[in-house]
Amino acid sequence: MLVDTQPATHQHAPAAPEVRDAWVDAQLIGVLMDHMGPTVLAAAMMLPVMAVLMAGEVWMPGLVAWVVVLSAMLVYRYRLVGVYRLRHDSVEGPQRKAFIDKYLWTWPTVAALWGAPVSLCFLQAGFVTQSVCGLMILGQGLFTLNAYSAYAPAYRAYTHALTGAVLIGLVWGALAHLHEPGVVRSTVILGVLLLVFWGLLLITGSRLNMVHRSSFELQFSNQELIDSLTLQTRASLRAVSTKNRFLASAAHDLRQPVHALSLYADWLASEPEMARDIAPRILQSTRAINELFDSLFDLTRIDAGNYKVKLQQVNVTQLLADLVLQFEPVAAGKQLKLRTRAHDLVIWSDPVVLRRILGNLVSNALRHTQRGGVLVAQRLREGMIVFEVWDTGVGIAREHQQAIFQEFFRVSQHQGTEDSLGLGLTIVSKLAALMGYQLALQSEANRGSVFRVILPAFTQQGSGERPQPTLVQPPSAAG
Repeated sequence: MLVDTQPATHQHAPAAPEVRDAWVDAQLIGVLMDHMGPTVLAAAMMLPVMAVLMAGEVWMPGLVAWVVVLSAMLVYRYRLVGVYRLRHDSVEGPQRKAFIDKYLWTWPTVAALWGAPVSLCFLQAGFVTQSVCGLMILGQGLFTLNAYSAYAPAYRAYTHALTGAVLIGLVWGALAHLHEPGVVRSTVILGVLLLVFWGLLLITGSRLNMVHRSSFELQFSNQELIDSLTLQTRASLRAVSTKNRFLASAAHDLRQPVHALSLYADWLASEPEMARDIAPRILQSTRAINELFDSLFDLTRIDAGNYKVKLQQVNVTQLLADLVLQFEPVAAGKQLKLRTRAHDLVIWSDPVVLRRILGNLVSNALRHTQRGGVLVAQRLREGMIVFEVWDTGVGIAREHQQAIFQEFFRVSQHQGTEDSLGLGLTIVSKLAALMGYQLALQSEANRGSVFRVILPAFTQQGSGERPQPTLVQPPSAAG
C-alpha cells in the first residue's frame, strides 16, 4: 500500500458575469410568472363587461369572434401558469429561459387581442362605449407596467403589440368615416397621444426593469459574499483544528525522548557510579529534544508554505544508532529486542525529518508489540534506498490499513494504545509527503507489520557539492 499526499487549496472565485446574468434572468422570469396569474384573472373579469357594453353597438360577428379568441387565449395562459408552477417554479437557469422563450409569443398575442376592440368601436359605438374602451386600453398599459416590466423582452413585446393594435384600430375607424368633419384631426390627435403614452410606457418599464435587475444582482452579490465568508469561517475553524492537532503532535513527538531522559536520570540517581556511561545518553536525549522542538517550529513554516528542507549528508549507520539510543530503554522495559541492519551509506536528506519519520515508526512498532522485537533495516532495491521497520506485534487488519494514517485513529482492540493519541503514523505520512518519499505497508493481523520508507535514487550521494535547501509546499492531511 502506498500513501501519497498532495497540496490542496480552496479558493472562492467570483462567478463569471454570464453565470450571474443567467441567474438574474431566471429570477426576473419568476417575478413575471408570479404576476401572470393575477393579470389573467383580471382580464377574465373585464372581458364579459366589455362584451356586454359593446353588444348591439358594434359589428356582432366581429365581437363574437373577439370574445371567443380572447377567452381561449386566457384559458391557454392560465394553463401556462399551472405548467410553470408544476415544472419550472422549483428550478432555475436554462429551464426557465427555455420555457419563456417557447411561450413568449403569448404576450404580444393577448396584447393585440386587447387592442382589437378599438377597430370595432372607434367612431362606430356610442361615446360611453368608446370612453370605456379607451380607459380599458389605458388600464391595460398601466396594469402590465407593474406586472410585466420585470422581464424586459415580454414587456416590450406586450407594449408594442398593444400600441400597434390600437393604432391600427384608430386608422381603420378613421378610414371608414373620412367623410365626416373633424375625423382626421381627431384621429391624428389620438394617434399622437397614443405614441406619447407608448413612449412613456417604454421609458418607465425600462426603469422598473433596471430596479428589478439591480435588486437581484445585489442579492446575487450578497450571496457570493456570504459564501465567501462561509469558506473563510471554515478555513479559520480548520486552522484552529490544525493548531490543536499541532500541539497534540508536539506532545506526541516529545514524549519518547523525555521518557528516555527520565529513565536515564532515575538510573543515574540509583547508580551514580554509572555516570560516565549514562551522561552521553542524557546528552543525546537532550539534543534529540532540542532538535524536535526545532522541527516542530519548522512545521509552522510548512503551513505558511515557505519551509526549507535542509538537506545534509546523513550517515545511515549513525542515524540508526541514534534511534537505538533513543528507544532502547522503551524496548528493554517491555523485554523486546531492538535491532538494526544497514549498509555503510551516506545519503542526502534532512536528518531531523528523517529521524522523526523512522522514530515514529519505531515508536509505533514498540507500542503494538508484546513479544519478540523490532528490526530497523536499510536496504537497496532497484537503485532506491528503502528503510524498513519490522515488528512482531498485533498487526493491522486489511480494513484498517488505510485508516491508520488518519489523525487520532486507533484500532480499538489493540492493547497498549490507551496512552496513544493516534498521531504517530499521521506525522509519518505528512513528513514522507513533504520529503517526496513513498510510504508502504505490509501487515497481517496477529502476525506483525513492516513499514517501508522508499527514498528516490538521487538521495544516495557519495560526494559532490552540497545541494541547496529546497523550497517545498505544505502537504495536505494524510489519509
